[in-house]
Amino acid sequence: GSFLAGGSINNPTTPYHLEIVAPYHSYAQLITDMLSSFNLEGRYFKRKEDFVVYLKGAEKIGEFLRIVSAHNALLAFENVRIVKGVRNRINRLVNCETANLTKTVFASQEQISNIGLIEKTMGLKALPPTLRQVAQLRLRFPEATLQELGEMAVPPLSKSAINHRLRRINTLAQKIRENSTSNDN
Repeated sequence: GSFLAGGSINNPTTPYHLEIVAPYHSYAQLITDMLSSFNLEGRYFKRKEDFVVYLKGAEKIGEFLRIVSAHNALLAFENVRIVKGVRNRINRLVNCETANLTKTVFASQEQISNIGLIEKTMGLKALPPTLRQVAQLRLRFPEATLQELGEMAVPPLSKSAINHRLRRINTLAQKIRENSTSNDN
């Protein structure tokens, strides 16, 4: 009855929060004791002349709705929780994918720059055939992932093999830069 008389649950699209307004301190204590008997640890605070008992957390609020037999409210609450969970999961996946794509683009740009330096200073023909093939693939397919480059190689190469060869190309370009700097001095 207390929940019907003075209770509310915030919009479940925001952090989960249930409140029951109690007119007296002793009543707020009684409500928290009753919640505790169901293993729901409620807390309360004074707001103006009233006391507000509250629960935080989706699990606790769902259990509260089950205990007070608010089945329709529980179903609606759980539906919103499910949608919110799916939306959050999708956002995490999109953020992760975006970060991976950004990382791939920056790495590809650096690799292309290094391959360009090698091509300009010594020519790609000076590279061993294994490195030359990977360099040519990277130049032709700048947006490709390491796995995709590996699938395009003849014979196909693992992502690890492509990464190793690109690291060797990057190391060679770094040595060219260092030699160029020391020759300038």
